[in-house]
Amino acid sequence: MKIIIGNIKMNIVSQIERENYFKGMENCLAGKNFKNIKVVLCPPLIHLESFKNRIKNEAVFFGAQNIHEEEMGRFTGEISAPMVKNFGGDYAIIGHSERRKYFSEDNGLVNEKVKMALKNNLIPVICIGETEEERANGQIKSVITNQLLESLDGIADKKISQLIITYEPVWAIGSGRVPTSDEIMEIRILMQKILTDKFNLSLDEMPQIIYGGSVEFKNIKEVCLESGMSGVLVGGESLHPMDFIKMGEVLENN
Repeated sequence: MKIIIGNIKMNIVSQIERENYFKGMENCLAGKNFKNIKVVLCPPLIHLESFKNRIKNEAVFFGAQNIHEEEMGRFTGEISAPMVKNFGGDYAIIGHSERRKYFSEDNGLVNEKVKMALKNNLIPVICIGETEEERANGQIKSVITNQLLESLDGIADKKISQLIITYEPVWAIGSGRVPTSDEIMEIRILMQKILTDKFNLSLDEMPQIIYGGSVEFKNIKEVCLESGMSGVLVGGESLHPMDFIKMGEVLENN
């Protein structure tokens, strides 16, 4: 079963915008009976409970764009995994490149957050990918390997299959540029080899590996289907219900 995850980021800034989004999503989901995909929406946490209560479809789930590495405490402005779980979330995006870039999150912190998500029965959506400079310097393999292994350090083998690993090349996010399907496939194969060697996983036990970075309706076949990925993490296009659900339909029917 494939998955399409919408990272709404710091958008939907008013009740009017939220109502318009709900109406658009309800219209696009009307009569849809997805059997082969899961749809996950990750709004700002202030909207999570409203999303859960308003958008009703058996294939649609909800999540957070980030969590704190501690379960509770004096961390003003932060969001805990129990908060996400108790207010309707089942997923948590962890280690997004914007968190790494703007908030200095490293692999060690990502690892702590992954463990906290699993402890609270959230499915971690772990983001991994190289910068343009690392790509130009031929460091893709070493960057992917280090990020993956350090992000999963100390996690029990039996938990690995519960994860979602996102190949998210930093240089592609919001740029309109994407790797070719062959380049994405190479990363998927690399990740699968790393997971096999480290955790003794068979192909049936592999976590879902998905692609993120300037995903649009016009390129979803290339970045997901032709590359053999299990789904996509969508940024800007998740703000447009019609385009977002159209991408879901492509995955549903292929």
